[in-house]
Amino acid sequence: MAERRPRKDAERNRAAVLAAADALFARCERPEDVTMADIAAEAGVGKGTLFRAYGDRAGLIRALYSAKLRPLREAVEEGPPPLGPGTPPLERVPALLDAVLRFKLDHRHLALALESDGGSSPYGAEHYDRWHTLLRTTLERVPGLADGDFAAHALLAAVRADLVEHLAGQGVAREAMRAELAEFTARFLGAGH
Repeated sequence: MAERRPRKDAERNRAAVLAAADALFARCERPEDVTMADIAAEAGVGKGTLFRAYGDRAGLIRALYSAKLRPLREAVEEGPPPLGPGTPPLERVPALLDAVLRFKLDHRHLALALESDGGSSPYGAEHYDRWHTLLRTTLERVPGLADGDFAAHALLAAVRADLVEHLAGQGVAREAMRAELAEFTARFLGAGH
């Protein structure tokens, strides 16, 4: 049986919905203020279209986040150093954290919406599990590091969306945040061996 391809209007609707959601999250004051009705209106589709395609607001946010994250995910899974899989751990860990920080700075409100939507723990989210697993397995290759699992959680805490938003709201510049994260990570990794 041949795999069914999405209809062209469904593909157009999907693109319009993701673009509308992206625009709304980018210009919102608070991510929780963006509703499914707002997104449907901005995209020029019915709310039913959103619910059929994404299930709920959290599903739509996850789909948009995943689409935005795809280039970074590909660089990490298949790309060259410093993000790619062939990179030594002491180089890869800081590069991974810097890439996550830059992504969250570029998509602050979307990252906040994803990490806070539905009241469930951000630690149970698929994207968090993926980053944690990647960091843990990379950290386990660092000589002298005692606990890669905890270390991965601790390092990911430094790039949580709510912390990034707080620091940005306090006026901490992007490059200053990146420099502080790099210094913190270097000290952490240096203490491990």
